[in-house]
Amino acid sequence: MKFTAEHEWLRAEGDDVVVVGITAHAATQLGDVVFVELPEVETMVAAGDEAVVIESVKAASDILAPVDGEIIAVNTKLVDNPGLVNEDPLQAWFFKIRVDDLVVLDEFMDEDEYADLIG
Repeated sequence: MKFTAEHEWLRAEGDDVVVVGITAHAATQLGDVVFVELPEVETMVAAGDEAVVIESVKAASDILAPVDGEIIAVNTKLVDNPGLVNEDPLQAWFFKIRVDDLVVLDEFMDEDEYADLIG
C-alpha cells in the first residue's frame, strides 16, 4: 500500500488499477461519516481533481484523485452505509481508477513514511 499526504491509501490491483480509500487516521479525524457522494464510473480524472465528497458529524471534505485515470468502479455500499468508512477504513474503498502505469505509485509514501507523517 501507498499513502498520500492527504491521508488517502492506494493499493494496486492487477496491472493497471489503483484502489483508493482514506486512512484510519483520516477517518478518526473526520468523526462519524454520515454521507458519501461517489464519482460516476467512466469519469476521467486528473490528479488533484475532486473525486468524492464525504461528510461527517464534524465536517465536509473532498477526496481528491491521487493519480490521472478513468474511474472504473465505485463502492456503492458506502452510499447506503457511509459508517463503513469508520468501521474499517482499509476495506471501505471509494473508487478504483485505471492508470497508464502503476509506476505512478512510486511517488507516494510507504507505510513507514506515512507513520512518520502522522506522528
